Amino acid sequence: MTAAAASLDARTTLARPDLAEQALEGIVRASAFRAVRAMHCAVPVADIQADVVAGEHPIDQLIHGEAFDVLDTRGDLVWGRGRRDGVVGWVMLSALGDGAPLATHRIGSPGEGLPLNALVVEAGDPPGLAPIGSFAAEPVEVAERLLGTPYQLGGRSSLGTDCCGLVQQALYACGRAGPRYADQQAELGQAVAAGQARRGDLVIWLDPEEGPWNGHAGFMLDGDRVLHAVGRLGGVVIEPFAEADARHRVAGSDGPVFRRL
Repeated sequence: MTAAAASLDARTTLARPDLAEQALEGIVRASAFRAVRAMHCAVPVADIQADVVAGEHPIDQLIHGEAFDVLDTRGDLVWGRGRRDGVVGWVMLSALGDGAPLATHRIGSPGEGLPLNALVVEAGDPPGLAPIGSFAAEPVEVAERLLGTPYQLGGRSSLGTDCCGLVQQALYACGRAGPRYADQQAELGQAVAAGQARRGDLVIWLDPEEGPWNGHAGFMLDGDRVLHAVGRLGGVVIEPFAEADARHRVAGSDGPVFRRL
């Protein structure tokens, strides 16, 4: 294994021992290398699964219009990587269309039929759609508009979301980079001391023992409240920070990290 390969994140690296994307030739070991084929999500949302075995919860989703670079096909499933957030997994072929059309607009508000941040190609300037290049101002304000969205593990849309999916889609709506996982989100912005946290700061509880699902993330509404997606509370809620901290803090840890965007 090369030094470059050792630094790659398996969650976002399109490589297996038997097959890897052509761009990784000379970086990772694989029996074969192949060019990817561009496709796109043609339904409101499409689940990305970690394996071809049915029954597992999705590890991520594609949102309508997002590109998916396909490397392998097995029956009704294709294996590849979502181009927008980089997550690798399996998607139903029936949910995808050929090519990766260049979007002209995005869905800028929840409840417009397609989910928030969906990408569409439309002539003119249709009402209710935001032109590509126009964005919301503050991620926490976007997250507030998603209050009541149902909780869905692996979800990252206004139709259903997990905690990191909420943070990610709020960042996307503001034209910011939105990594998928808590440890990645904990690298965004600048570190803030716990006592200095304010509205709009990210708060992230990390748990190295959870594997890929390695923590919990949300937005501070002020010094005493957090806005986040919580499974046991049913969805996106506002909660006293002290209660959230008591639930998500890992025993023996230094507590959550705060990041200012």
